[in-house]
Amino acid sequence: MVLAAGLGKRMRPITDTMPKPLVKIAGKTLLDRSLDMLAAAGVEKAVVNVHHFPDQIIRHVASRSAPKIVISDESAGLLDSAGGIVRALPQLGSEPFYILNADTFWIDSGRSNLERLALAWDPAEMDILIMLAEIESTTGHSGGTDFLLAASGRLARSKGLPEGLIYAGAAIVKPRIFAGASAAPHSLNLYFDRAIAEGRLYGMRMEGHWITVGTPGAIPLAEQAVAHAMKP
Repeated sequence: MVLAAGLGKRMRPITDTMPKPLVKIAGKTLLDRSLDMLAAAGVEKAVVNVHHFPDQIIRHVASRSAPKIVISDESAGLLDSAGGIVRALPQLGSEPFYILNADTFWIDSGRSNLERLALAWDPAEMDILIMLAEIESTTGHSGGTDFLLAASGRLARSKGLPEGLIYAGAAIVKPRIFAGASAAPHSLNLYFDRAIAEGRLYGMRMEGHWITVGTPGAIPLAEQAVAHAMKP
């Protein structure tokens, strides 16, 4: 699932006339960067949720052949990260699935990080496995860290500690963690914290460079990072 329904308020005035996932970085939209990474990892179907200028996203993805796109329409009301996932569960099925944020992307160093995430997935031990980035390997991040990664791979909240890592906007989750939840606005952080309490939130350190695009001023920085990463 690609989370693409946000309002992108910090990206104004650009998002006054278009949804943030259609902002282009080095000639390619943020949404296409997410979908291309999923396709390269062998994903055949992706659910994309829409709310802000939904018709623009629907038209944009109509020409894609891989992955097959299913739209989850939130035009009637924004549901936040977890509410949007709950709404889309009938399309996502009963098996574990990827979640990607449409406003972040990364440049792989070697093997696909999404493939690495799938190889690290252990359903016997994990309810959620998230991808993590080191602050030194990021562009556009202005906050602190999110998680502490133990030697076992289990995670705890870092509360901004410098030795922590950043949630890199990609995860694998079991759909059963949403059992009984309603498609009302609520955050995925609720499920992260539940999994921490049960010892079932794990992390994988990504390899490569992670980029987040939060404001108009972040666009040229992101394009510079892409250009640098693509140098031979």
